[in-house]
Amino acid sequence: MRKIVAAAGLLLLAMAMAPAQSTRIEELAPGKLLVAPRGAPDPNFAETVVLLIDYSQEGAMGLIVNRETSVPLSKALQELKGTKGRSEPAFSGGPVEGSAVLALLRSRIKPDEARHVFADVHLIATKALLEKTLAAGTVSSEFRVYLGYAGWGPGQLQKEVELGVWHIFRGDADVVFDPEPGSVWRRMVRRTETQIASAGRH
Repeated sequence: MRKIVAAAGLLLLAMAMAPAQSTRIEELAPGKLLVAPRGAPDPNFAETVVLLIDYSQEGAMGLIVNRETSVPLSKALQELKGTKGRSEPAFSGGPVEGSAVLALLRSRIKPDEARHVFADVHLIATKALLEKTLAAGTVSSEFRVYLGYAGWGPGQLQKEVELGVWHIFRGDADVVFDPEPGSVWRRMVRRTETQIASAGRH
């Protein structure tokens, strides 16, 4: 009996630690994470986890947080100050405007020119702040650079959610800055499948 109680307690703890997932349009908002299901119809978003940056009636914008490139920052941003010797890779933020450079910074203090996304995560969208952050030697566990972004027109993301193209999770900075981004999608999609299976048993 004690083993059953202990196992149930561990299950409840694991469920509490995992960000709740939803497929309700009402849950869409800046700071939410979008997780593509297995067999996603759009190859641009196959096996991706997207952090929503903007969301309104005019459309939505996000960054793919789990798709590293093979290009180091020293090469990807060679025209910017502070990139010399930066060997960490740039990320592919999405299929829109691949030449656009954006960054996410994890900091308790919001930089003046940054935009707050959620919790202690901020968006860097200006060259001056990007160079300042690079010059400060900010480590990759707190700073990620993205080339391009994901974009949706009015009503497009809502329609995709209705069609089951995305699972919606609460924002989680540990996911955004995970030290092993290549495995983030697999871990997140397993949570959706576990929660769906649990719901089906009730």
